[in-house]
Amino acid sequence: MSIILPDAETMPDTIPRTQVHRRDFSVLQLPCGHAGCKQFFKIGAGRTKHILSAHPVISSPPPEQDMDIDVPDVLLQQLEDRYNGQDFPFSPDNKEHDLGYSHDHCADALRSSPLPDVDTEFFGPGNHLFHNYHAQLNGRPCDIHGCFLDDNALPPTHEPQSPNDWMPFHNRTEFETADFFYTQNPTPARKIDAHLALWASTLLKHGDAPLFADNQDLYAMIPMLLVTMIDAIPLGEVKWECEKPEGSYPPWMDSTFDVWYRDLHQVVRNMLANPNFTHKMDFRPYREYSTSGEERHYRDFMSADWAWDQADIISKDPDTIGATFIPVILGSDKTTVSVGTGNNEYYPLYLSIGNIHNNVRHAHRNAVVVIGFLAMPKTTKEHTSDPHFLKFCHQLFHASLSKILERLRPGMTKPEVAKFGDGHFRRVIYGLGPYIADYEEQVLLACIVRCWSGALPRCQAYTEELVSVGTYLELWDEFGVVADLVPFTNDFPRADICQLIAPNILHQLIKGTFKDHLVDWVHKYLLQTHGAHDAQHILDDIDHRIASVAPFAGLRRFPQGRGFKQWTGDDSKALMKVYIAAIEGHVPVEIIRTFRAFLEFCYIVQKNTITEGMLEKLQDAISCFHHYRKIFLETDTVSTFSLPRQHSVSHYLQLIRLFGAPNGLCSSITESKHIKAVKNPWRRSSKYNALGQMLVTNQQLDKLAAARVDFTSRGMLDGTCLSAALDALCKDHALTTTNDAICNAHDEDFDMSVPEDDINGVDPGPTVLQAHTRLVRTARNTNSQRHSLDIPRLPEMVCRFLFQQTRPDDPRDGKISFYAPSDISGIGGMRIEHIRACPMWRNEAPRYDCAFVNIGSEDVGIRGLEVARIHAFFSFIYGGKTYLCAVMRWFNIIGDLPDEDTGMWMVHPACGTNNAPLYNIIHVDSIYRVAHLIPIYGRHFLRHDINLHNSYDSFRTFYVNKYADHHAFELAS
Repeated sequence: MSIILPDAETMPDTIPRTQVHRRDFSVLQLPCGHAGCKQFFKIGAGRTKHILSAHPVISSPPPEQDMDIDVPDVLLQQLEDRYNGQDFPFSPDNKEHDLGYSHDHCADALRSSPLPDVDTEFFGPGNHLFHNYHAQLNGRPCDIHGCFLDDNALPPTHEPQSPNDWMPFHNRTEFETADFFYTQNPTPARKIDAHLALWASTLLKHGDAPLFADNQDLYAMIPMLLVTMIDAIPLGEVKWECEKPEGSYPPWMDSTFDVWYRDLHQVVRNMLANPNFTHKMDFRPYREYSTSGEERHYRDFMSADWAWDQADIISKDPDTIGATFIPVILGSDKTTVSVGTGNNEYYPLYLSIGNIHNNVRHAHRNAVVVIGFLAMPKTTKEHTSDPHFLKFCHQLFHASLSKILERLRPGMTKPEVAKFGDGHFRRVIYGLGPYIADYEEQVLLACIVRCWSGALPRCQAYTEELVSVGTYLELWDEFGVVADLVPFTNDFPRADICQLIAPNILHQLIKGTFKDHLVDWVHKYLLQTHGAHDAQHILDDIDHRIASVAPFAGLRRFPQGRGFKQWTGDDSKALMKVYIAAIEGHVPVEIIRTFRAFLEFCYIVQKNTITEGMLEKLQDAISCFHHYRKIFLETDTVSTFSLPRQHSVSHYLQLIRLFGAPNGLCSSITESKHIKAVKNPWRRSSKYNALGQMLVTNQQLDKLAAARVDFTSRGMLDGTCLSAALDALCKDHALTTTNDAICNAHDEDFDMSVPEDDINGVDPGPTVLQAHTRLVRTARNTNSQRHSLDIPRLPEMVCRFLFQQTRPDDPRDGKISFYAPSDISGIGGMRIEHIRACPMWRNEAPRYDCAFVNIGSEDVGIRGLEVARIHAFFSFIYGGKTYLCAVMRWFNIIGDLPDEDTGMWMVHPACGTNNAPLYNIIHVDSIYRVAHLIPIYGRHFLRHDINLHNSYDSFRTFYVNKYADHHAFELAS
């Protein structure tokens, strides 16, 4: 058995902690900063002159290394054994633009049945789900030497750390202050000094001083965090390294390009050791089924077939039995930090591991880290399109990835011992997992011709066979293969880039197919059908309809419609929620149904769990989409559907079976990471040679994050900084009963609720089925409420409400209430929604939101709920009990099925005798969640006086907008 053991010197049980002498706060002091120099200066210019004369810096170039990549021999015998003389596979249908997705020959492997010797565990309420775990790569705990432990063995114990050891800080306040200035609210050095000066002015009369002398003293704490890192801290200091590729290049290519990267091996080990991931990480591949019908569920990455199949291959080596498979997920995407100051572009490379759950990866809890900045070669305009220069850029990309990943290569064939966040050691074996990229990078990764219209190779072995028998020109013209490029995956075992292209919801579906294709095609259709003048009139009406949609929590407004240039992914997502209703009546039914099929496909693939039944719905949506989109071809709006991003829709079913729910591999994860890893550090820099400063910033942010994990694991960050200080005072001074009461009530005195305007606030705590409401104080009796709301029968309604509340078992009436969380945001949390009922919202107009109300029905979805518009919230006390109430007006559902074209249910306001509005009073606990209605505009143009404030009052029929968010899609489908 061959196992790579960790270096014992790098994994001590404890690290001695000593406080470093620090300066006290004083006015106008600028230290030199050079080691051993004790000079201080009044102004920055004097310090700069001193440094240049007394401490000149002479840099030496780093050692150069050869990055040439050897192309492996063609595996002809393996190909012959694999295909048994059959033809090599091509795309089964619509053969253009298959970017390495799974081929037909591997279809059986994608849906391979569980092995008979699996470990089965039941879980969930009533054990209605069960997991079949892989029996060989089962993540067994071991000791530091790789010897397996007995079942249920406890992790090794370490000497407990002091709960008061804030090293290198003196106390919690110092740490929270440094974290606030550097992480939560990045503050320039001069503003930190100004803040400290203001702080000092309030402390002078007490003979005290601020926590830090100046910004330099605060920044000095972050590098000192390195000496406080224990082996349980996930992200200590992983230094940046630089590689300068060189080779026999043409004369015009004499520049040097730096590739900055971190030790990938150490980054992954730090991620495995993060205690925050202990209960959000899968140690072994599994397959999830429901007990009713044994329907397969695809959830996180390790629940799909690719990880299981890799475990089958790896476990053929007896040395790997009992190990944990660690799939390495990569992603890269160019980003521009500033167009106005030199078009500064960067090419970050990100990493995650497939063991971490999808929701953690989405929540940005250090589950995705930046590990490199790839080189972006530039040249003169004369050579920008030169084939030799383009080839060099592509080769540099693959060579850089191969170099960055090389430190993981030994652990891909021989298990090594690593520590995990639960305290256990396990043998681990690494492997290259899917790569997150947009279409341009997918072409670069797969080494294929851009916008190729024919069939493409489906595995690297077939590509290598083509290279061995054909010329480069033949491969380019006939097969779409760039034969003189070698993908980086060729340097690693069990890696085939043609099988590792991840689905990309953001670029393929939302920004690609929806915004760049379908929305643009509607514009072209109107121009071609109605002419330029009439088409512009229709487009203006569509924009007016979009702008007139009533407000909704989380719904982005389009005051001027969709007529703006700079579109973001969030803009496209917001337009998807309202676009189908806005164009209805102006375009044929086939176009409406095209959008419906595509939107339903998008909302299903974004679910956290996808069942086999949902895969059938996806296939139906794809078939409808392909059928109804023909209207664009028949009306000569487009000439072809040979579009790579749109064609990718056909592969999602296979990719879900391979990699699990696609939302865990979406490029929106890396796009949002740009802000923290690239754009914010760039803004902090001096903008001159900014990359080096950005690397330091990322490294310091990692240290602070590691310190926070360490302090949290020791229970040192419970509550707030203020609550901890109050508790300490209570304990130290043995305060009186009055003061004890103050300590116990401090949470009530300091309201930590989300501000009223923060409609997208997130409660990061656990999901609790409990309603939290805050009612505004209005009129004090029902008579005044009756006049302000214009509801004459309000007192009678209150009496009926009290009868229902005080006699819940009376046979004349009954009610059952329950609660449900909204869209999951963060880790096990709920999104905080506000339902507003106010006569004047933002000093503009009244706003009365709609909601789903639970009526106690046993039906599922919208059939078990009612739609109502809330006109007021109020509370009163009766019999010593406080009742929280809502005055609402009912809507009635039209028909027994949703609208056939849009897929949305239709409703209209309920009326009583003489068409009087039908109001009622309900307890707020009956409100299930907020609802969003969109008027049914029909074929008529919208009046100019209709806007978002009066749209609910201007129409008689509405769609229940199931595209408002994912929870609404569940309820109203």
